[in-house]
Amino acid sequence: MVDTVKPAGTSEEVKPRSVRVVLMALMIAMLLAMLDNMIIGTAMPTIVGELGGLEHLSWVVTAYTLATAASTPIWGKIGDMYGRKGSFLTSIVIFLIGSALSGMAQDMGQLIGFRAIQGLGAGGLMVGVMAIIGDLIPPRERGKYQGMMAGVMALAMIGGPLVGGTITDHMGWRWSFYINLPLGAVALAMVTAVLHLPKKRAQGKIDYLGAALLTIAITSTVLVTTWGGNEYAWGSVEILGLIAVGVLSTAAFLYAETKAAEPVMPLHIFRSRNFTLMSVIGFLVGFAMFGGVLYLPLFQQSVQGASATNSGLLLLPMLLSMMVVSLIAGRVTTSSGKYKMFPIAGGALMVVGMFLLATMDTDTTRLMSGLYMAVLGAGLGFLMQITMLVAQNSVDMKDMGVASSSATLFRTLGGSFGVALMGSLFTSRVTDTMTERLGPEAAQASGSAQLDAASLAKLPEAVRDAYQHAVAAGTHSAFLLGAAIAVLGFAAAWFVKEVPLRGAGPAAPAGTADGEKAAPAAQESLAH
Repeated sequence: MVDTVKPAGTSEEVKPRSVRVVLMALMIAMLLAMLDNMIIGTAMPTIVGELGGLEHLSWVVTAYTLATAASTPIWGKIGDMYGRKGSFLTSIVIFLIGSALSGMAQDMGQLIGFRAIQGLGAGGLMVGVMAIIGDLIPPRERGKYQGMMAGVMALAMIGGPLVGGTITDHMGWRWSFYINLPLGAVALAMVTAVLHLPKKRAQGKIDYLGAALLTIAITSTVLVTTWGGNEYAWGSVEILGLIAVGVLSTAAFLYAETKAAEPVMPLHIFRSRNFTLMSVIGFLVGFAMFGGVLYLPLFQQSVQGASATNSGLLLLPMLLSMMVVSLIAGRVTTSSGKYKMFPIAGGALMVVGMFLLATMDTDTTRLMSGLYMAVLGAGLGFLMQITMLVAQNSVDMKDMGVASSSATLFRTLGGSFGVALMGSLFTSRVTDTMTERLGPEAAQASGSAQLDAASLAKLPEAVRDAYQHAVAAGTHSAFLLGAAIAVLGFAAAWFVKEVPLRGAGPAAPAGTADGEKAAPAAQESLAH
């Protein structure tokens, strides 16, 4: 019989075997959320070929991203108020329903709607994983498991495109969604059987006004970063209107949270200097990581002639470096209880890595670009899980869900801003360089700012050479912006105060970076 897992601090000791079983289930759930977009990306041409609706193609991804980002803080608060296990299982079920419906979609409109349902569940998956780990494992011990989480991320980024292509070619695009069902069923069964967290029943009501205002603010922000410079010009009425809506809804949300009995995002968590700094650093990590993931394969395909089929493998130096460094940082944190050095080292390496990537040109070899990626990956490895660990350690256990969801949200928004701003700079620089080398008419005739390897090979040699130089110039500008943003993260890391991690031992003092009362031990809110 499999031992059941109870929260840290309960009268029954948590068995290592049981923790591993629960963590395996949590990693499967995390893989579901992260793998989905990677798989769907390679299946999209086939989907459009069967369902049509090419003009709505971007919404297949945007609907999922929007629903995930908007629901993330709400899932965190629901878990804090009514119990983590129930909300997590509910999010898995919603994700699986959305997956099944997406696989059965008969037109593009249905697919977009069902992807939004999938995204609602995905928001709860990510928050649930982080918050449950925060409930079960004290921060001091949590470092040992960082490598697992980094490994799941690497597996999703590397394996996603390959799995998506294989499934689409041999089983049909619908199985890109159906593949989630058996994995989700395994996660459901394992979590139900071995995870036992106390049921909660909060006296207060859900902050519906705050949730609505936050959803509007997040939606308008994501749409600005998604549409700006692509669907609409940055100075267009649509983008300026969305910016105005975003600013007004954010201001209204902040005011509403000061009046709500159970705010969906309690503002008092930002009184902790460490939590606020980790939110800022998480935003900057998202900015750098998602920008790098987007433009590194583009550079290697367009300039270095790599195959698009192996796009996930192109990121291997960065992802392996990130995984190994994250594992080492976690082990050191567990053994020593020290962590301030990691955000500082991570910030420095992220700056250096981004700057090195900005130096790439048409003569840069794959070996050199791989080394540059490894430097960036090392920086991300020092930062990825440490930011979540310190954020969770900076709040009371009753706020574990909103702390996890807030940290996840800021990283997501950072990724949206990174992709948008780096993308806008990249496209502008490519267009300008093509115009300088070929003239405005020839540059316009050469096609899109993002050509795949097959299309590139068909271009005349002079045009192809100009395009490769243009892409190199575009990635130079994009990564130079990333390096400048990373400097802010490096500077912020110096202000982190090393507060002892919970679970560091009986003699460990308690407290937070700002001198407020210590976040209590896990048993305060988790004991039966």
